[in-house]
Amino acid sequence: MTGYLSDIAFTPAVKAEQERLGSRDYCARLEKRGLFHREVPENIAAFIASRDSFYFGTASADGRPYIQHRGGAPGFLKLLDPVTLAFGEYRGNKQYISLGNLSENDRAFLFLIDYPTRQRIKFWGRAEVVENDPDLFARLAFPPGPHPLCRAIRFSIEAFDVNCRQHITPRYTEAQVLRSIEKMQQKIDYLERQLAAARAMGLVPPSESRE
Repeated sequence: MTGYLSDIAFTPAVKAEQERLGSRDYCARLEKRGLFHREVPENIAAFIASRDSFYFGTASADGRPYIQHRGGAPGFLKLLDPVTLAFGEYRGNKQYISLGNLSENDRAFLFLIDYPTRQRIKFWGRAEVVENDPDLFARLAFPPGPHPLCRAIRFSIEAFDVNCRQHITPRYTEAQVLRSIEKMQQKIDYLERQLAAARAMGLVPPSESRE
Protein backbone atom coordinates (compact mmCIF):
# COMPACT_ATOMS: atom_id res chain seq x y z
CA MET A 1 0.00 0.00 0.00
CA THR A 2 1.23 3.49 -0.83
CA GLY A 3 -0.78 5.60 1.59
CA TYR A 4 -2.80 7.32 -1.15
CA LEU A 5 -6.57 7.66 -0.68
CA SER A 6 -6.97 5.88 -4.01
CA ASP A 7 -5.62 2.72 -2.37
CA ILE A 8 -9.19 2.13 -1.19
CA ALA A 9 -10.02 1.26 -4.81
CA PHE A 10 -6.59 0.52 -6.26
CA THR A 11 -5.92 -2.61 -4.22
CA PRO A 12 -2.85 -4.76 -4.95
CA ALA A 13 -5.01 -6.97 -7.16
CA VAL A 14 -6.30 -3.91 -9.06
CA LYS A 15 -2.78 -2.55 -9.50
CA ALA A 16 -1.68 -5.95 -10.80
CA GLU A 17 -4.40 -5.77 -13.46
CA GLN A 18 -3.39 -2.20 -14.31
CA GLU A 19 0.18 -3.43 -14.76
CA ARG A 20 -0.92 -6.37 -16.88
CA LEU A 21 -3.10 -4.21 -19.13
CA GLY A 22 -0.66 -1.33 -19.48
CA SER A 23 -2.34 1.44 -17.46
CA ARG A 24 -0.31 1.25 -14.25
CA ASP A 25 1.99 4.19 -15.06
CA TYR A 26 -0.99 6.37 -15.93
CA CYS A 27 -2.85 5.40 -12.74
CA ALA A 28 0.26 5.96 -10.65
CA ARG A 29 0.45 9.53 -11.97
CA LEU A 30 -3.19 10.04 -11.03
CA GLU A 31 -2.45 8.76 -7.53
CA LYS A 32 0.37 11.24 -7.05
CA ARG A 33 -1.82 14.10 -8.29
CA GLY A 34 -4.45 13.26 -5.66
CA LEU A 35 -7.01 11.38 -7.71
CA PHE A 36 -9.28 10.76 -4.70
CA HIS A 37 -10.40 13.15 -1.96
CA ARG A 38 -12.09 12.82 1.42
CA GLU A 39 -13.50 16.20 2.46
CA VAL A 40 -16.39 17.40 0.30
CA PRO A 41 -15.89 20.89 -1.19
CA GLU A 42 -18.71 23.35 -1.94
CA ASN A 43 -19.22 22.37 -5.59
CA ILE A 44 -19.58 18.68 -4.69
CA ALA A 45 -21.88 19.61 -1.79
CA ALA A 46 -24.14 21.43 -4.25
CA PHE A 47 -24.15 18.38 -6.51
CA ILE A 48 -25.15 16.14 -3.58
CA ALA A 49 -27.94 18.53 -2.56
CA SER A 50 -29.41 18.42 -6.05
CA ARG A 51 -29.68 14.63 -6.23
CA ASP A 52 -33.10 12.98 -6.16
CA SER A 53 -31.64 9.46 -6.29
CA PHE A 54 -28.48 7.45 -5.85
CA TYR A 55 -27.29 3.85 -5.54
CA PHE A 56 -26.25 2.36 -2.21
CA GLY A 57 -23.88 -0.59 -2.16
CA THR A 58 -23.23 -2.98 0.73
CA ALA A 59 -21.78 -6.46 1.07
CA SER A 60 -22.29 -9.43 3.35
CA ALA A 61 -19.57 -10.68 5.67
CA ASP A 62 -18.32 -13.07 2.99
CA GLY A 63 -18.25 -10.32 0.34
CA ARG A 64 -21.52 -10.93 -1.50
CA PRO A 65 -22.36 -7.49 -2.98
CA TYR A 66 -25.77 -5.84 -3.02
CA ILE A 67 -26.90 -2.61 -4.71
CA GLN A 68 -30.07 -0.76 -3.81
CA HIS A 69 -31.61 2.37 -5.29
CA ARG A 70 -32.57 5.23 -2.99
CA GLY A 71 -34.81 8.07 -4.15
CA GLY A 72 -36.53 11.14 -2.74
CA ALA A 73 -36.93 14.87 -3.14
CA PRO A 74 -33.73 16.76 -4.00
CA GLY A 75 -31.85 17.26 -0.76
CA PHE A 76 -32.88 14.00 0.90
CA LEU A 77 -29.23 12.95 0.92
CA LYS A 78 -27.68 15.27 3.51
CA LEU A 79 -24.09 16.34 3.95
CA LEU A 80 -23.83 16.59 7.75
CA ASP A 81 -20.22 17.75 7.69
CA PRO A 82 -17.38 17.60 5.12
CA VAL A 83 -16.82 13.87 5.69
CA THR A 84 -20.28 12.60 6.67
CA LEU A 85 -23.42 11.92 4.65
CA ALA A 86 -26.78 10.67 5.89
CA PHE A 87 -30.20 9.77 4.56
CA GLY A 88 -33.47 8.66 6.08
CA GLU A 89 -35.06 5.27 5.59
CA TYR A 90 -38.80 4.83 5.14
CA ARG A 91 -40.82 1.65 5.14
CA GLY A 92 -39.97 -0.43 2.08
CA ASN A 93 -40.24 -4.03 0.91
CA LYS A 94 -39.16 -5.41 4.32
CA GLN A 95 -36.32 -7.53 2.91
CA TYR A 96 -33.69 -5.62 4.95
CA ILE A 97 -30.76 -6.87 2.88
CA SER A 98 -28.75 -3.66 3.28
CA LEU A 99 -29.42 -3.61 7.02
CA GLY A 100 -28.36 -7.23 7.39
CA ASN A 101 -25.19 -6.60 5.44
CA LEU A 102 -24.33 -3.55 7.55
CA SER A 103 -24.85 -5.53 10.75
CA GLU A 104 -21.82 -7.68 9.85
CA ASN A 105 -19.86 -5.50 7.40
CA ASP A 106 -19.94 -1.71 7.63
CA ARG A 107 -18.07 -1.11 4.37
CA ALA A 108 -20.39 0.67 1.96
CA PHE A 109 -20.47 2.57 -1.31
CA LEU A 110 -22.53 5.42 -2.76
CA PHE A 111 -22.85 6.05 -6.48
CA LEU A 112 -24.36 9.41 -7.50
CA ILE A 113 -25.07 10.24 -11.13
CA ASP A 114 -26.61 13.17 -12.98
CA TYR A 115 -27.58 11.95 -16.45
CA PRO A 116 -28.26 15.32 -18.16
CA THR A 117 -24.80 16.69 -17.28
CA ARG A 118 -23.19 13.23 -17.44
CA GLN A 119 -21.50 13.64 -14.07
CA ARG A 120 -20.96 10.84 -11.57
CA ILE A 121 -19.33 10.66 -8.16
CA LYS A 122 -18.29 7.55 -6.27
CA PHE A 123 -18.02 7.48 -2.46
CA TRP A 124 -16.23 4.78 -0.50
CA GLY A 125 -16.84 4.66 3.23
CA ARG A 126 -18.42 2.99 6.20
CA ALA A 127 -22.11 3.11 7.04
CA GLU A 128 -24.00 2.68 10.27
CA VAL A 129 -27.69 2.21 10.96
CA VAL A 130 -29.16 4.81 13.33
CA GLU A 131 -32.51 3.90 14.89
CA ASN A 132 -32.92 6.32 17.79
CA ASP A 133 -31.70 9.85 17.13
CA PRO A 134 -34.60 12.36 16.99
CA ASP A 135 -32.32 15.28 16.12
CA LEU A 136 -30.83 13.45 13.15
CA PHE A 137 -34.26 12.24 12.04
CA ALA A 138 -35.53 15.83 12.11
CA ARG A 139 -32.69 16.90 9.83
CA LEU A 140 -33.34 14.05 7.39
CA ALA A 141 -37.14 14.27 7.16
CA PHE A 142 -37.00 16.32 3.97
CA PRO A 143 -39.46 17.43 2.88
CA PRO A 144 -41.67 16.77 5.91
CA GLY A 145 -44.20 14.16 4.92
CA PRO A 146 -46.97 11.97 6.33
CA HIS A 147 -44.71 8.94 6.85
CA PRO A 148 -42.20 8.91 9.72
CA LEU A 149 -38.63 7.78 9.24
CA CYS A 150 -37.97 4.21 10.30
CA ARG A 151 -34.23 4.76 10.71
CA ALA A 152 -31.30 6.62 9.23
CA ILE A 153 -28.07 5.61 7.53
CA ARG A 154 -25.01 7.63 8.47
CA PHE A 155 -22.16 7.30 5.97
CA SER A 156 -18.58 8.22 6.92
CA ILE A 157 -16.63 9.15 3.79
CA GLU A 158 -13.22 7.53 3.43
CA ALA A 159 -12.61 8.64 -0.16
CA PHE A 160 -14.48 9.89 -3.20
CA ASP A 161 -13.72 10.22 -6.88
CA VAL A 162 -15.36 12.32 -9.59
CA ASN A 163 -15.49 9.89 -12.46
CA CYS A 164 -15.16 10.65 -16.17
CA ARG A 165 -18.22 11.40 -18.35
CA GLN A 166 -17.40 8.86 -21.03
CA HIS A 167 -20.17 6.44 -22.04
CA ILE A 168 -22.89 8.08 -19.92
CA THR A 169 -26.05 8.38 -22.01
CA PRO A 170 -27.94 11.61 -21.15
CA ARG A 171 -31.42 11.01 -19.75
CA TYR A 172 -33.94 13.57 -18.59
CA THR A 173 -36.71 13.58 -16.01
CA GLU A 174 -40.29 14.37 -16.93
CA ALA A 175 -39.99 17.76 -15.24
CA GLN A 176 -36.85 18.61 -17.24
CA VAL A 177 -38.53 17.64 -20.51
CA LEU A 178 -41.62 19.69 -19.66
CA ARG A 179 -39.45 22.74 -18.89
CA SER A 180 -37.76 22.40 -22.29
CA ILE A 181 -41.14 22.07 -24.03
CA GLU A 182 -42.43 25.12 -22.17
CA LYS A 183 -39.45 27.19 -23.33
CA MET A 184 -39.95 26.08 -26.93
CA GLN A 185 -43.67 26.83 -26.73
CA GLN A 186 -42.92 30.33 -25.41
CA LYS A 187 -40.61 30.92 -28.37
CA ILE A 188 -43.22 29.61 -30.80
CA ASP A 189 -45.87 31.88 -29.27
CA TYR A 190 -43.53 34.88 -29.55
CA LEU A 191 -42.73 34.14 -33.20
CA GLU A 192 -46.41 33.68 -34.03
CA ARG A 193 -47.19 37.08 -32.48
CA GLN A 194 -44.39 38.65 -34.49
CA LEU A 195 -45.69 37.02 -37.67
CA ALA A 196 -49.26 38.15 -36.95
CA ALA A 197 -48.04 41.73 -36.43
CA ALA A 198 -46.07 41.62 -39.69
CA ARG A 199 -49.12 40.37 -41.56
CA ALA A 200 -51.26 43.13 -40.07
CA MET A 201 -48.74 45.68 -41.35
CA GLY A 202 -48.66 44.08 -44.79
CA LEU A 203 -45.02 43.08 -44.43
CA VAL A 204 -45.64 39.42 -45.25
CA PRO A 205 -46.47 38.80 -48.92
CA PRO A 206 -49.63 36.78 -49.49
CA SER A 207 -47.58 34.01 -51.10
CA GLU A 208 -45.82 33.44 -47.79
CA SER A 209 -48.99 33.15 -45.78
CA ARG A 210 -49.65 29.61 -44.58
CA GLU A 211 -53.12 30.14 -43.19
